[in-house]
Amino acid sequence: MIFELNRRKFLRSLVYVGAGLATSAGTICYLSEMVGKKVAERLPPGQHEVDKLQVLHVGPIPKFDEKTWTFEVYGSVNKPLTLNYQQFRQLPKAMSTSDFHCVTGWSKLNNKWEGVLFRTIMEMADVQQSAKFATIESEYGYKTSLPLEDFSRDDVLIAYRLDDQELPPEHGGPLRIVVPHKYAYKSAKWVRRIKFTEEQELGYWETAGYSNTANPFKDDRYG
Repeated sequence: MIFELNRRKFLRSLVYVGAGLATSAGTICYLSEMVGKKVAERLPPGQHEVDKLQVLHVGPIPKFDEKTWTFEVYGSVNKPLTLNYQQFRQLPKAMSTSDFHCVTGWSKLNNKWEGVLFRTIMEMADVQQSAKFATIESEYGYKTSLPLEDFSRDDVLIAYRLDDQELPPEHGGPLRIVVPHKYAYKSAKWVRRIKFTEEQELGYWETAGYSNTANPFKDDRYG
C-alpha cells in the first residue's frame, strides 16, 4: 500500500515535471519570438541587421594631430567657440545607446556612444533666436544639416567613444555627430565645425539627390 501510494506520487510528479518542462520550453519560445519581434520593430523598412558598424565614408581617413586640431562653433551665435581637443573632452559628458541605420540598407543595433550633447554646444554658444538650423562641417568639406529641433534630442551627441572604447578613426574619431533617428549620412564623421544658420544649407549627399529629411522609418532615402 505504501509502495502504491509512493508510486502514484511519483507518477504525478512526472506529470508535473513534464508539464513544467513543456511550459518552460513554451516560455523560451515565446520570449524568443518577442525578442525577434522587438528587433523587427526596430528595423526600418528595407533594412537588415548587421553585427558591427560598416565602414563607409567620403575621402580617406584623415590624420589626427591633437596639437593642431580644433573644434569651432560659429554663425548665428552670441558666443563663438574654438576649442582644442582636450578642452572638448573636458565638456560635460553624456552617454546614449541607440540604433544606427545606413541608407545603403544595413542597421547596427545597440551602439553605446559617449560624448557631448549637441544641446550643450548650443547652450555654450548661446545660439541666437533667429537660428533654426545647424550645418555640420567635417574634413574634406563634407557637410550635412538639420533643423535645431532634430539636433536638440536627448540621444543626439557629438561622440568620441563607442562601446566603451575611444572612437576609431574609421568610424569618425576623434569626433562624429550621432543622430539616431536619421539615416547615417546625417551622422557625419570627423566633425570640425558647427555653423548655426537662419536658412538651411544642403549637405554633400543632399545635393547629390538624397533626402534632406532622411527619416529611416518612412523609407525616406531620396529627395
